[in-house]
Amino acid sequence: MGSDTFTDLDRQITHALQVDARAPFSRIGEVLGVSDQTVARRYARLRSAGLLRVVGLANPLLTGHVHWFLRLRCAPGAAHPMAEALARRDDTSWVYLTSVGTEIFCAVRAQPDESGGEELLKRLPHTPRLLSVEAHRVLHLFYGGSLSLLEKYPALSEEQVERLKEHVEPATPVVDLQLTAADRRILAVLRHDARVPITRLVAQTGMSAITLRHRMAALRLSGAMYFDVEFDPRLFGLGLRTIIWLTVSPASLKSIGQALADHRETAFVVATTGSSGLCMSVSSADGVALYDYLTNRVAPLRGIHHLETAPVLRAVKYGGSLSQLPPRRF
Repeated sequence: MGSDTFTDLDRQITHALQVDARAPFSRIGEVLGVSDQTVARRYARLRSAGLLRVVGLANPLLTGHVHWFLRLRCAPGAAHPMAEALARRDDTSWVYLTSVGTEIFCAVRAQPDESGGEELLKRLPHTPRLLSVEAHRVLHLFYGGSLSLLEKYPALSEEQVERLKEHVEPATPVVDLQLTAADRRILAVLRHDARVPITRLVAQTGMSAITLRHRMAALRLSGAMYFDVEFDPRLFGLGLRTIIWLTVSPASLKSIGQALADHRETAFVVATTGSSGLCMSVSSADGVALYDYLTNRVAPLRGIHHLETAPVLRAVKYGGSLSQLPPRRF
């Protein structure tokens, strides 16, 4: 499925699913002015091509995990198999090949042990053909998580969004809610496909349909779970994804992080440990657009001392599942 075959309807369906992840195709079709069969067909086409996936994710504040960004530099020829091995792990949420294909950038949900370490972080330095390891603990999220890039590239009108929101009750902050074993079984299914039918959820979790509906509603309304649309940026004409590290003054960390979060180009912005302080993912049409963004939007921000960019060559894993997309050629 080439980028030249993407339509406005594809983008509208993607945005509609971000507004209401489990909305019936009939309701989406009614809002968009097309048949439910048309919506179902376009969604199936996008999903089978690995361009679109709707997932249900747990609020990381409830799981007890520590989030790390790992930057791994590998010997020539070692990065691809190492990235694929990392992608098969349950504790990695996304894995990117960056730079010239000798560097891996990945996110890890680490369960801290008594010493504050984690099994993967301890093993990596002893991996053959791995030249260096940088581990950056995520300290603060300025943008990302339940806040989607789709909110910055809306394909629906405000009136269409409000019509879809009529069936979505607003979530409230989590207050001392602990995930149960049953909740984790639900999330284990929804993290791969949030639109899975109730009948299949019943079969895979062993819970009744009534209990499932009640618990899913409770998880979402409490903020313990949120739905997200994982999509290929090329759907919106964003052919270049770049990871950027910024070294900033401590006094400017918060203000710069908030400013970057407001930029249309940023998919996530986080404060991390390490020498840089800030890390972000930027989606742009091409190299010219990236240069324009860096020089006209980022450069004027006071307090930035240094930045380093690394284009993403391939998303080996994103949203917790292996990518179906072919490697990008430049």
